[in-house]
Amino acid sequence: MNDTQFHTMPDGRRIAFRYLTGEGPALVFLPGYMSDMAGSKAAATMDWAAANGRECLLLDYSGCGKSSGDFSDGTLSKWRDEILVLLDACSIGRATLIGSSMGGWLMLIVAEALGTRIAGMVGIASAPDFTDWGFSDEQKSVLATGGTVFEDSPYGPEPTPTYAVFWTDGEAQTILGREIAIDCPVRLLHGQEDADVPWGTSLRLAEKLRSPDVQVTLVKAGDHRLSRDEDIALLLRTIANLPKD
Repeated sequence: MNDTQFHTMPDGRRIAFRYLTGEGPALVFLPGYMSDMAGSKAAATMDWAAANGRECLLLDYSGCGKSSGDFSDGTLSKWRDEILVLLDACSIGRATLIGSSMGGWLMLIVAEALGTRIAGMVGIASAPDFTDWGFSDEQKSVLATGGTVFEDSPYGPEPTPTYAVFWTDGEAQTILGREIAIDCPVRLLHGQEDADVPWGTSLRLAEKLRSPDVQVTLVKAGDHRLSRDEDIALLLRTIANLPKD
């Protein structure tokens, strides 16, 4: 059963998700900022899981996709808690997290919370700490005083907003300044034509992860989304080759 379902949080938020039973560890796809489970990489992950008998979970964070709520209220902490609640609601034991862009930051925060329940991780243009390195001093000043920053988006006609509540919470969740206490196998994919997240971020992340089993794959002609056919094929190969223990 992988039709869209809804889980109601204690405060009434309805979180949209798709869940597929199968062999574990469960594949859990975490979308990027202002993205949702309808994206091509999430859909390809679910299709691959279905074809290979794997357990899989996709979700929309509150304020995104089919979930209720306002995007302006979203934070990493709130979305992390939604992920953790859904894992338990679906009775998922061990999980392999797949995080795209901001989802790559959430992936790390969720993994530290779950400890030994994490079997592996795949980051796609992972963007940990982007509230720190992704904004100018002027923009940070606006956000620190409760304002909203709008930036032109290459992915649509509307500008991309960053709200003060998200930025403040993100600054409290920065992770690259310390050892990241994660010991599972980690695979990091990053395009060298990424105009949003410098590919050196994945190299820095690899250094900070405590796990000895970390591999970084750079895609020379890859952009931020890594959603070309060949990029998605690389993602699926990477998932397939992760250890299952």
